Amino acid sequence: MGKSFMGDGFPGTAVWEAMDQLRGQFDRKFGTRVGRGDVRAAVLALLAEKPMHGYQIIHEVEERSGGAWKPSPGSVYPTLQLLVDEGVIDVEESNGRKTYSLTDEGRRAADAAAENAAPWEAPGARDGGRASALPKAGIDLAQAAAQVGRSGSPEQVKQAVAVLDEARRKLYSILAQD
Repeated sequence: MGKSFMGDGFPGTAVWEAMDQLRGQFDRKFGTRVGRGDVRAAVLALLAEKPMHGYQIIHEVEERSGGAWKPSPGSVYPTLQLLVDEGVIDVEESNGRKTYSLTDEGRRAADAAAENAAPWEAPGARDGGRASALPKAGIDLAQAAAQVGRSGSPEQVKQAVAVLDEARRKLYSILAQD
């Protein structure tokens, strides 16, 4: 493995610690966890559109929330099993994949829930993405900066610092506008 620029003396661990601290602050302030009822509502809403398998459900929620919410398999699959046990959804296995669809009872439950906002429409989606898009962009930027710090040459690190300084100035100039 080649020697990275983050050898002794380079504050590489400080970059990772800062990124973890930033991620923790966003998670506490904006939270990505949702309640079990939200997973259930999301499953019912999506299956009301068409039959899907578990991975499709996870992907659809992530897509529709703009990346703000990606339910874990550990929350989706138990919810699917519970809904099967309750008779709200049916499951068909084909080619090793389980595809879930609503039963008549499930369709009634989905129709009743359709009056509410879609569960993936987190507060960030309703306020134009303010609560979810900005933290995600900040985390993405921190990850890119850390990557340059880990594997970039001294010149690349210098260029990255200049880009980040310019970005910071531009962000403050946005606040200065009327």
